[in-house]
Amino acid sequence: MLSVFTPAVNNYAYFYLMNSTLFKVVSLKKPTRVFDYILENPSIVLPTKTSVKKAFKRAQIYVNGIVATTGDWLKVGDEIVFKTKDLAQQKVFPLSLEVLYEDEFIAVINKPAGYAVSGNFYKTIQNALSTNIALSSQIDALLIPRPVHRLDKLTSGVLVIAKTKSAQINLSKQFENQAIEKTYYALVKGKIECSGFFDAPIASQSAFTSYTRVQVEKSLSYSWVSLVKLNPKTGRTHQLRIHLAHAGYPIIGDYLYDSNSVLKGKGLFLCASKIGFTHPNSKEFKTFELPIPNKYASLFERELRRWNKFNSKV
Repeated sequence: MLSVFTPAVNNYAYFYLMNSTLFKVVSLKKPTRVFDYILENPSIVLPTKTSVKKAFKRAQIYVNGIVATTGDWLKVGDEIVFKTKDLAQQKVFPLSLEVLYEDEFIAVINKPAGYAVSGNFYKTIQNALSTNIALSSQIDALLIPRPVHRLDKLTSGVLVIAKTKSAQINLSKQFENQAIEKTYYALVKGKIECSGFFDAPIASQSAFTSYTRVQVEKSLSYSWVSLVKLNPKTGRTHQLRIHLAHAGYPIIGDYLYDSNSVLKGKGLFLCASKIGFTHPNSKEFKTFELPIPNKYASLFERELRRWNKFNSKV
């Protein structure tokens, strides 16, 4: 059943359906394949090239009622349907989340450590959103709110959620264009320099992280422990963990890149503390910030206490 009709925009018109979106090709300037057409009109529904590829692979794209392939040619009057995941198939994970901000277009939550943002698992942040975030009443409301970026499973902190298709597309573009301001804090082994940057490529892709040392203390366990403020410009998988480990200052609790720094039951000492971006609707630059987790100060206090106790016996 159609819920809304929106007049022609650029060279297409679109409808929002219960579990799919219909687009009617109004005009074409040149012969165009459906894959290229969707890429050239990102406001249709899919914000990135990767998401378009995945939609074709999952048979979510139809042209005139038939499952489309990337090489199918379009003509004026063709109807493109993007079928979203059936709500009946959506898993619901009853995890209570701290919501830092919410309006009709976006939400910002405090992601707890230990949960993947999404993926083929039951216990994900994605599966917990439906019980924590209200659905939008906007005409392009997503059937299920969606995270617009990722945090590692072991990382806690601010996570931005889109509630409408237009917000999802806008925020995805801001991340793609590196227009998002991100701040992380990590506790690392060693006495890192006061400030600097890392630019070692990751998986053959450019990666850049600037950093500032906030605090440093002597440690019996690690010689030195440093609290580091990190500002990644790019967003490669495990970027901060890899950059710090490569430089010789692995994050405490990172079993993947330095198994010797793991503290039983303490997890990874990395948090996404702050994020800033342009609101997709109001166009106001908004910033959301969390305090550094208490366990960071507790570890500093423990290491200082052990250091002083050891030296008092010398």
